[in-house]
Formats: sequence, structure tokens, C-alpha cells
Amino acid sequence: MRADSIAILGAGSWGTALALAAQRNGHKVTLWGHDAAHMAAMAASRRNQRYLPDTELPPGLALTADLDRAVADADLLLLVVPSHAFKRTLQRLKPLLRDPAAPIAWATKGLDADSGELLHHSVAAELSPSTPMAVLSGPTFAREVAAGLPTAITLAASDPAYAERLTRLFHGTGFRVYTSTDMIGVQLGGAVKNVLAIAAGISDGLGFGANSRAALITRGLAEMMRLGLALGGQRETLMGLSGVGDLVLTCTDNQSRNRRLGIALGSGQALPAALADIGQEVEGVAAAREVHRLAGRHGVEMPIAEQVYHVLHQGMAPLDAVHNLLRREPKAEHAD
Repeated sequence: MRADSIAILGAGSWGTALALAAQRNGHKVTLWGHDAAHMAAMAASRRNQRYLPDTELPPGLALTADLDRAVADADLLLLVVPSHAFKRTLQRLKPLLRDPAAPIAWATKGLDADSGELLHHSVAAELSPSTPMAVLSGPTFAREVAAGLPTAITLAASDPAYAERLTRLFHGTGFRVYTSTDMIGVQLGGAVKNVLAIAAGISDGLGFGANSRAALITRGLAEMMRLGLALGGQRETLMGLSGVGDLVLTCTDNQSRNRRLGIALGSGQALPAALADIGQEVEGVAAAREVHRLAGRHGVEMPIAEQVYHVLHQGMAPLDAVHNLLRREPKAEHAD
């Protein structure tokens, strides 16, 4: 069986880590980034100094800032760009594709910046409703995947044959892939968990301790479940790797940029300064706005996500947001 040729579009930490995972399995990988200077520096040093400075890039990994070149000979395309650039990247891709219904996969964790909808809607609108689609999501930190440390992830696809092909691409000794047909649940978990990780970070930044963090994770999961089920996702998915698994990871480990942002805000740092200190994309900032809009559209109550939205986008003080949550009327734990 011949190796696949894959173009990974997005040379941040996660795109670079997935490129390394695919190449370890013997596939031909091209990593594309939009910043020509950054890609030239990576080619010269054979390291992604900006995002994964401790990881050496193997000689066989091709690096380019030329999208046409990256796509030309690729059997498979994997988008790992920030959510705000997802639709724009699809628009740039469309004229380069030999077939407008060619398969597309993504590992972007977020929602469409314009509509607030899940990203498969953008693929259908910008390319074709018949495009085979797949999404990778789960409890993964790029640095650990790049180092080859054991990792498990969920791959949800619209077509079983496409799921099998992508699983073969990434599944290896240190990277275990579980398949799913629930694209809604897998996408939603990857977006909402970032908002909840900011909430957990705010709580820790305020010094509220482990009890509060555990409560936020548990009640945050309930919010994720309510929205996921309202959109047509499956309960089993949200209780799996791409739901509760990713939620626990990002709420409890400081490798999470979203958690670190929350800690900074809870400690009194202003949002622009906190983002500047982190220096990388913090998907939960945009996701807070989009989840708030999506929940309102579907009539789903998400009090924790709502307070994070108020802190990030309406200037509410973190402590006031906590007081708003604590002042809520008591209710049964499993009430809707």
C-alpha cells in the first residue's frame, strides 16, 4: 500500500505536531504556513522556533508558504488554521482544487467567526455540500504529540471510507485514533471546552481552589451537553475524548493557553496584556462570543459560558462574574 501525500495547512504548534505524527507513519507531508518569513526560518533552522522550539523537524518534512505548491500533489488536505481564518483558507483553496468535492479534514477547534455555526457548515457553503468531511479533536497538547508521547484522539467523518483512510494516516504507536460519525458532537466539544477552560483559569486566578475548579468542570460539562444535544450531537461523544476528555485537559493543565488566559484575568491582568503575554492564538476568546450567540439561537441556558462572554467581550470584572453565578437560584443537579 503506497503512502499518502498530505498537505497540512497551518504551521502553528498543532499543525506542526500533526505533521510530525503523520510523517512518523511513513507518509509524505507538506506543511504550509501563510507567513513566508516564518516558513523560511523554519526551513533554515529545521525547528518551529515560534511555537515548538524544542522539536527538531525531520529532513523529509516539506515546508512552504506557497499554497498552490502545497496543494498540487496532495492526496489529502488537513486544515489546522485558527477558526477566524478557516473560511478564508477554504476560499483560497477552492480555485486550487482539481475537484471542488475533494475530501477535506480539519483539526481547528472553534466556530465560524461570521455565523457562529460549526465549521462543517463553512465547508459545505464554500466548497460543496457533497464534500467528504472529517474533523480531528480530543485531549491533545501539541508539545506532547510532537514529542511522540502517548495520545488518543477522536476522528469524526461523514464517510466511513474516508474515516478509515485518515485513521491509517495518523494512527500509530504513540497516537491512537478512535473513529466516530458524530461530527456535531466532536466539533462542539472542541469549541466549548476552550470557553470553560478560561472560566476554570479565572477561578484559579482568583484563588478559589480545587473545589471551585471541579464544580466548574462538572457544571461546564452539563452546559456542553445541553448545547450539543440541542444541535444534534450524541451524548456518548460529549462524554468521550473530544468532550469531557478535552475539557478536563484544558481546564487543569497550564499548557492550555485558554486556562492561562483565565488565570491572568483572574489575577487582575487586562485582556490585551494577557493575550500579548501568551503570544499565540487563544481560541476561547472568539469561541465565547460564538457559543453565546449559538446558545441564544437555540434557547440553551449556559450560565458559565455566558459569564465568560461578559468578562471577555463586555468588560465585566471576573469577580463580578463569579458573584453572578453564585447568586443563581438553587436547582436539582440534573434539571434541564
